Amino acid sequence: MYGPKGKGLLRCGAACLLALFLCAAGPVKAAQSSRMLVPVGHTVGIKLFARGVVVVKLSDGGTPAREGGLRTGDVIIQCNGAAVTSAEQFQGLLQESRGAADLQVCRSGDNMTLSVEPEPNEQGVYCIGAWIRDSMAGIGTMTYYDPESGEFGALGHGITDVDTALLMPFSNGSILPSTVKAVKKGEVGSAGELRGNFDLTCQLGELHANTSSGIFGAMEPAASLGEAVPVGMAEVGPATIRSNVQGDEITEFHVEILKVSENAADGRNLVLSVTDPALIAATGGIVQGMSGSPVLQDGKLVGAVTHVLLSDPTKGYGILINHMLEASGS
Repeated sequence: MYGPKGKGLLRCGAACLLALFLCAAGPVKAAQSSRMLVPVGHTVGIKLFARGVVVVKLSDGGTPAREGGLRTGDVIIQCNGAAVTSAEQFQGLLQESRGAADLQVCRSGDNMTLSVEPEPNEQGVYCIGAWIRDSMAGIGTMTYYDPESGEFGALGHGITDVDTALLMPFSNGSILPSTVKAVKKGEVGSAGELRGNFDLTCQLGELHANTSSGIFGAMEPAASLGEAVPVGMAEVGPATIRSNVQGDEITEFHVEILKVSENAADGRNLVLSVTDPALIAATGGIVQGMSGSPVLQDGKLVGAVTHVLLSDPTKGYGILINHMLEASGS
């Protein structure tokens, strides 16, 4: 959701709203034409809590974190044998350590143990000189809902940390009702953004996975989501995308699929061009928050919007729906 992911590209999820101070999919299978999914296209609020805490920045100088071998992007899972569950709880564990702490760390998929010696600051609080994050929240778009299983998929790409650009290690999360209140229009060199509110007190569903091809979870049946359509394979030519760029109203907008690359990585299976004057007038094209907007062609769900081109906000990329379904495990 959440910041630059390559030269001239920006993923179209929301900017991070909450930050605590402190895989590519497999081969594409043949289209499952018998599979019926509801193409949703409505924004949702997203809360995600990390497994452990992520080191997003190290303080300058000879800090305990640097001397102990911690690196940006490390995930601290345990401290002195106790599971790390939040930034606040980790700070408490450091305080209890009183100058000696063994940290179990996950780095690029490998676990290791590092020893650090926390030092008290002027207030007597033991610190290691690392900025950490344990959660993220923002707005994105739900791609599909499976009325048979109650499963849903959204975003079309993973939730990555805004500082490290690494996939957030997943512990748990949820989706929340969201309404678009305003739009920052996209311009050449500057991505636009859907700006909205979501209700932290009302949960629509639970997340069970954060993958490079989308986020996935389950929710209660909701007839208001719309009618199910077949899953299909994308082809070069006219198509539509579904998105709510104002309030709660979902609108279908015209786009053109310029290119289909089944084996492309990073959610760039589809090259899309917005051709709908109404969408261009409202948003300037593809904007952040539209990640996950379903792509439909000939009455079938074929993919989801994932990125906008910073050099031309009327163009962007999408992921094939089969990549999302493979990543979901369903």
